[in-house]
Amino acid sequence: MNPVDIAEPLHSRWSPSVFDAGHVLTDEQLSRLLEAAQWAPSAGNRQPWRYLVAVRGSATHDVLVRHLSRGNSGWVPRAAAVLVSVAVVAEEGEEPGDPTIPAHDVGQASAHVSLQARAMGLHAHQFAGFDHDAVAAELGVPPHAKVVAAIAVGRRGNPAEVPERDAERDHRVRRRRPLEETAFTRWGEAWAGLVPSGPTVAPDPGVAD
Repeated sequence: MNPVDIAEPLHSRWSPSVFDAGHVLTDEQLSRLLEAAQWAPSAGNRQPWRYLVAVRGSATHDVLVRHLSRGNSGWVPRAAAVLVSVAVVAEEGEEPGDPTIPAHDVGQASAHVSLQARAMGLHAHQFAGFDHDAVAAELGVPPHAKVVAAIAVGRRGNPAEVPERDAERDHRVRRRRPLEETAFTRWGEAWAGLVPSGPTVAPDPGVAD
């Protein structure tokens, strides 16, 4: 099995690092992305995901940009918007509990956002390289919730408009480990039912996430 055998928009989803800095997402488009997250699977229908909507040029976006890691500070600001994912790990007034299941559910919701973006002709790039605590403090995230990651969304841009380092990211080969190293019957023992896997390199350029 190789990447061409999976369905759209899974097949064409990848994470570009060159966004069109002039592209603007409408409120309707952003709402559709958030609706995709809204209908993600959720343990007991708790729906622990929250998103801080950072539209380029907004005060929320300014906060995020100030706290980006060095590696993300060049490409993230060009995206039309960034959705900062937050996991609610306890009910308000309670001590935070095990964050595992809320974080799992937030990950599913964010995957829905990425796939919905692709279905809309957009691209999404999830990333974690920013100061989570600083962003949480400045944007009022309460103690019973935890910033998880962020999703840059927009339209692909012209590589000639960005530094070579950022442009180069969009030409890295996409690789995945073989399924035999992923699906086990017991740890380290591959599930015997796997169809022999084909290439683990995607035919299209793009980063590995």
